[in-house]
Amino acid sequence: MRQIACLFGLTVLLFCKNSEAQKLDSLVIRAKKIHENIITIDTHNDFNVSNFTSNKNYTQRLDTQVNLPKMIEGGLDVTWLIVYTGQDSMNLEGYKAAEKNAMDKFKAIHRLCEEYAPDKIELATSSKDVRRIHASGKKVAMIGVENAYPMSTNLQNIKKYREMGALYVSLAHNGHNQFSDSHTGEEDNKWLNNGLSELGKEAVKQLNRNGIMIDVSHPSKEAFNQMVNLSKAPIIASHSSARALCDHSRNLDDEQLMKLKKNGGVVQTVAFSAYLNTQKDTVRSNYMKDIYRQIADSLQMPWYDRTQFGQLSADERKEFFKNYRTIKKIGENKANKLEDAPPAVNVSDFIDHIDYMVKLIGIDHVGISSDFDGGGGIEGWSDASETFNVTLELVKRGYSEEEIAKLWGENLLRVLDEVQAHAETY
Repeated sequence: MRQIACLFGLTVLLFCKNSEAQKLDSLVIRAKKIHENIITIDTHNDFNVSNFTSNKNYTQRLDTQVNLPKMIEGGLDVTWLIVYTGQDSMNLEGYKAAEKNAMDKFKAIHRLCEEYAPDKIELATSSKDVRRIHASGKKVAMIGVENAYPMSTNLQNIKKYREMGALYVSLAHNGHNQFSDSHTGEEDNKWLNNGLSELGKEAVKQLNRNGIMIDVSHPSKEAFNQMVNLSKAPIIASHSSARALCDHSRNLDDEQLMKLKKNGGVVQTVAFSAYLNTQKDTVRSNYMKDIYRQIADSLQMPWYDRTQFGQLSADERKEFFKNYRTIKKIGENKANKLEDAPPAVNVSDFIDHIDYMVKLIGIDHVGISSDFDGGGGIEGWSDASETFNVTLELVKRGYSEEEIAKLWGENLLRVLDEVQAHAETY
């Protein structure tokens, strides 16, 4: 009898496992179909101009998180390439250097689309462009500006940036500037503008006038409130998550999310581990420090903690980031084989934020971003080649094809349409 019972139990176990496997196979098939049918848009990807040359560019499978081969492999249709400039002194010397950096990045994006790979990727400046280019089989590039600091105090630069392809602008980054206070003011409660400066308030009007989406991911909460009140068009948070789930100043709290909903905007949930689960990220990061250093030492490559970055020379920074991806990839592979390694922040943690914000403000106001090559990337969506895993997890959570299409880009395109339609009223 005991043998019969054991055999029966084994049969039931195998049946359950087979049923679970069949269910997963069915979900994967459904997810693949959805992923192929929709337009997938990632609203925040940083880049280095050194990867935009005739000899080395995104037509190649570089060690960058985003490039054309990885976009093709993962089914990522649209990449927003970011004209990012770090914060520096608010004087003519600082503005001049920042302007050069911004112009170099604008030109790099145009080179990729117009010289190096015009048959593979094209720059879009409207939702109509996005749909046309996607239908042609090519990938789509769009441009966002992270930090208005390079504009100096000349608001004519807003029109200039728009003419060069910019479709969203964040007035500040990590540090207060001539336009806006930054979220970083929460660290010491010191502010420069008490939200927006007078120049920043005028910039909001000019961004509306020029059909450029206003990005609130980095400015302070008070600046956010003022931008929402001043803007006559919907706004976006190009790469932020829910503060209720992860108490980081880069995330939006419930009050901000509700204001964003009322404004008609969209929050692009970001796959940045520290903004998804700070505790989990901290434990994992502390564990990985020794592993990364050991690997760097074995390869005779330099390795530094983030706390040391401020003391590095330009050459030291360049050398560090040259090897960063290689060392990190080897380290992650090693950690995944170790039984005592703490879990990494993953796609499930990411979708938890989407779930929360969809429940709070509705499916029409939530989107997706990665912050690839700018610190983003999580287990399961570590680069563009793994983009499908996000769609699969959404299917597992019960989202419909229409809802997934909205999250992956339709909401963002709707906001872009409304912003550009408003600009036509002037």
